[in-house]
Amino acid sequence: MSAPAALAPGSTIGILGGGQLGRMTAMAAARLGYRCVVFAPEAHAIAADVAADWVQAAYDDAAALAGFARQVDVVTYEFENVPEAAVAECLRLKPVRPGVLPIRIAQHRLREKAFFRTLGIDTADYQPITDAAEIAAATALPGILKTCTEGYDGKGQVRVADRTALAAAWQTLGRRECILEALVDFACETSVIVARGLDGATRCFPIGRNDHRGGILRTTTVPSGLPAATQAAAERYGVALAEGLDLVGLVALELFVTRDGRVLANEMAPRPHNSGHWTIDACATSQFEQLVRAICGLPLGPVDVLTPSRMENLIGDEANDWPRYLADPAARLHLYGKAETRPGRKMGHVTFLRS
Repeated sequence: MSAPAALAPGSTIGILGGGQLGRMTAMAAARLGYRCVVFAPEAHAIAADVAADWVQAAYDDAAALAGFARQVDVVTYEFENVPEAAVAECLRLKPVRPGVLPIRIAQHRLREKAFFRTLGIDTADYQPITDAAEIAAATALPGILKTCTEGYDGKGQVRVADRTALAAAWQTLGRRECILEALVDFACETSVIVARGLDGATRCFPIGRNDHRGGILRTTTVPSGLPAATQAAAERYGVALAEGLDLVGLVALELFVTRDGRVLANEMAPRPHNSGHWTIDACATSQFEQLVRAICGLPLGPVDVLTPSRMENLIGDEANDWPRYLADPAARLHLYGKAETRPGRKMGHVTFLRS
């Protein structure tokens, strides 16, 4: 059976989600001659500001989803919390890449950790916390209690030292289905972003060193300076994940590097990732162009580092410093066009190029 034909420039890409990742994907697609249509429920979708069209409707509006799918040639999603049913509804009419399985795995932390282990990807110790009996039997302590669904950027999680603190944290999180993850004595954090094409070819972006504060990524530095064996292990895990998901598109795998040299998976995101924003200015192919190439059936682009760099997120009112970044010849400023500044909200990023 022959492989699906590539979608030529002039075709239309549908993007589920209206945030900054969709915005940057639409910008990369336009440079290659593709149109984008955004589907998003919010009153102001910043991805729609740079797209050819916008369908504003709820994710459970089957008629609107069908109308959206009929307008496009392929569908992707820009964040992993799009409801699985919405993805499936689009799939009835058009190909959805990366597909339904990556959404199903990424939306549930227990499911995610179990999937990693089936692929031979190491993780920290973990266990489910769904009732008082599991709290009484908990051994992954000290640890971090996380809701299984809907948490991001440090939200929906509490650090706990013992079973008493665990019981209190579970109450605080609303007695929801949770996962308890043992604390990891890590030296640093990193991530691997892997593209996989329609033909099954894979390509890993160079690995950066990530710095998180308050559960939010603050900086990514490339090259990472990590040992070659560590980088090879990260890439091996990333490729195993992309292939295990039968993914067409991008997947990012966040990782801990422990003080004794092990590499442990934390979580995945089947879409462009914050830690890959440096690729726009400092890599031969950006992560957003690579996503467009993959889902449209084009050859994957080269991933050579053009220059060392450090990407810094602009959180909340940090974006008000934009004149300073514009005056810095080494800085490449990206503002997302969000109308409202809030503490903890990613308003943009700046990549500093280093010789």
